[in-house]
Amino acid sequence: MIVAVSRLWRIHAVIRRYRLQELWNGKPASDPRPRGERLRLALQELGTVFIKFGQALSTRPDVLPPDIAGELMKLQDQVPPFPTAEARALIEAELGKPIAELFARFDDEPLASASVAQVHTAQLPGEGGIEVCVKVIRPGIEKFIAKDIALLRSLAGWVERLHPEGSRLQPVAIVAEYEKTLYDELDLAREGANAAQLRRNWLGSELIYHPLVFWDYTRGKVLTLERLYGHSVRELDHFRALGVDFSVLAGRGVEIFFKQVFRDNFFHADMHPGNIFVDVSNPRRPSYLALDFGIVGQLTAQDQRYLAENFLAFFNRDYKRIAELHVESGWIPEGTRVEDFESAIRTVCEPIFGRPIKDISFGYFLLRLFQIARRFKYQVQPQLVLLQKTLLQVEGLGRQLYPDLDLWQTAKPIMEDWMKKRLAPSTAFNRLKSQAPALAETLPLLAENALKRLEKGESLGGGVSNREFAALRRELLDSQRRTRRLLLAVGALIAAVLLYGYAPSSQQFWGLPWGSWLLGAVSVFGLWRAR
Repeated sequence: MIVAVSRLWRIHAVIRRYRLQELWNGKPASDPRPRGERLRLALQELGTVFIKFGQALSTRPDVLPPDIAGELMKLQDQVPPFPTAEARALIEAELGKPIAELFARFDDEPLASASVAQVHTAQLPGEGGIEVCVKVIRPGIEKFIAKDIALLRSLAGWVERLHPEGSRLQPVAIVAEYEKTLYDELDLAREGANAAQLRRNWLGSELIYHPLVFWDYTRGKVLTLERLYGHSVRELDHFRALGVDFSVLAGRGVEIFFKQVFRDNFFHADMHPGNIFVDVSNPRRPSYLALDFGIVGQLTAQDQRYLAENFLAFFNRDYKRIAELHVESGWIPEGTRVEDFESAIRTVCEPIFGRPIKDISFGYFLLRLFQIARRFKYQVQPQLVLLQKTLLQVEGLGRQLYPDLDLWQTAKPIMEDWMKKRLAPSTAFNRLKSQAPALAETLPLLAENALKRLEKGESLGGGVSNREFAALRRELLDSQRRTRRLLLAVGALIAAVLLYGYAPSSQQFWGLPWGSWLLGAVSVFGLWRAR
């Protein structure tokens, strides 16, 4: 509590010093500096959490006045650096050798500096030394983040206890999710692992390139990556002079996002322009170069499926299915009238279809959705906040690059292809095959343990009656038998397929080996008995 009050007082003092209250009270400015510059300097002084807030705002020039948005863009990679001597000392402490032994060349002038770390260019030793970027965590940043998180946690607790809709909004859970994301970003070895995973997922793609990680030069507070050469995504005038196809560039950005979320279930969740370069060596087919991997997101299988179905229903204007999915997932109360929720969703969605991205504000759209959701007691999903933030960043980026982008037509085929593959019989068979060993091992053990407890007269909890115990025992035994039959059927089916591939033609009947016919019959019988 003391930490939170102290931090609040500090924030109040910074607001007064930079006269930020004048931004919203309409009074004439008493500070000669431009309002955007004052806001940027204040956020810089308040530290990492506030800088990240400014970065998020900077991606929405459609929402902010141009002068403010332009200043906040400097927070993406132009935060004042910390002394190079501190960076050198930290690198040497982490890697255990002097800089002169580690690198053939180390550039003291930082290439970029942001809220969490700064980047120095260098060259690895050896013949044809590879050019690299060395990322270094800001010294002592953890204690500043801890103060802000303590403040946010306190404020969230007050809101959850005192606000009429505190339990629905789940502010404490949202702050906890944000805290995890922030502290993950401070572990540069983790960021290196993120970069390596994204590189594997997209290696060979013409849409985006991810740098190679040099693990011998990477630790918790130091990350060394292959240096990439490209142009900032903000260099629009330069792109126009080169004849870059903005429609391709914007469309590829949307494609990357949706494939990361649904194909890979591993998405870059901090897609502001400071983290992206563009390769314009082929102006008609420009591609992206990814630079920063501190924040990534993943979804549970259930959230991924519900989101995919929601997107597809949205693209197809199937508002009833959207309403049904919200009820099925538990995001709105079970007793909600689907027809009422369907009508409310239609009211928000229908006006935006068929319009280019320049005429659509997702910020306004989400605000209207949240207003409707509040009427139906929608439970905020903290695990999806990161995805929502990334979607807004993608929209902001697309709006800057190509305002006429048709977001719906770009994303819809990707979603349909993903759903088609997910529902394919081969996918279901592979899922069953991968889970069969675990089922074979786990289910009998669970059944056996439960039966032993029942035989001893021990309770399984919940005040279950003796009659219910007996019924449960029968059901467990039946389940165990069905599981064994199912595994027998799957095994016979796999054996039949293998036999078909290797049996000589002399041992075949109607194009199939005799053994395959026999094993196929065993498989069908096992599946029938396992119903």
